[in-house]
Amino acid sequence: MSNVLKGFETRFTGWAFIFAALLLWGGWGLTTHHIGEWIQASDFEEVGKNVWYWIWMYRFHIFGWVTMAIASFALITVLTQRPLRVVAFPGLGMIIVGTFSLAIANAFYYNFGAWGVGIVDAISNPDSNYPVAIVNEFKTVDEFMKSILATNNYVTCFIRFGRIFSGVGFVLLGYAFIKWNIVNKLLAWFTLLFGVAAVAVILGIPDNYEIYKPLFHVKVVWLIAMGVFLLKDGIKVPEAQA
Repeated sequence: MSNVLKGFETRFTGWAFIFAALLLWGGWGLTTHHIGEWIQASDFEEVGKNVWYWIWMYRFHIFGWVTMAIASFALITVLTQRPLRVVAFPGLGMIIVGTFSLAIANAFYYNFGAWGVGIVDAISNPDSNYPVAIVNEFKTVDEFMKSILATNNYVTCFIRFGRIFSGVGFVLLGYAFIKWNIVNKLLAWFTLLFGVAAVAVILGIPDNYEIYKPLFHVKVVWLIAMGVFLLKDGIKVPEAQA
């Protein structure tokens, strides 16, 4: 037997999911330039056309990941009943780990994208106000690019593993949704199948950043669906079993 929980907890969690979606999609959609899996010297020219606007859009995007983690933590506090928590908690935990992995990876592109603009300006403009120590360290843009290559390679692993971790979490969470009838069946199966698809795509098609991109947009749709469902219907929680 299930009880419908609908109140401050579900309103806060629902709006958190929706706000996360708005930050993620807004930051991504309104930015002036998208950096690919590997930072290119040509990215700095595009970013530099309106660097502060680009920085703020990236900040919104990164805080979208952080807000998604907040929403997931909030959902954990709602799903405390036994025995569903043994599946739901690990699922949401993996989603949170994956979310922060993606946030950290995006912070790399944010930091080095903006830093590269300063480096290019300092190298091409002797009167630049950029710190002298950094200017002296890199005499050419190529030197700067070589210095971040190893880190960029490591960050691509963060991107892949962030999606893998999240995907596994979605599978577990979707299973909990279905087994204990916590949310609408359509949303529950959407959660499970998205997790399976995310894991399958990353494992089956390694190192293809362009193919990974749709996963991001599907995840944002899921965030909106979760938020709307929680606000509209609340959440069904089974009675705790001893």
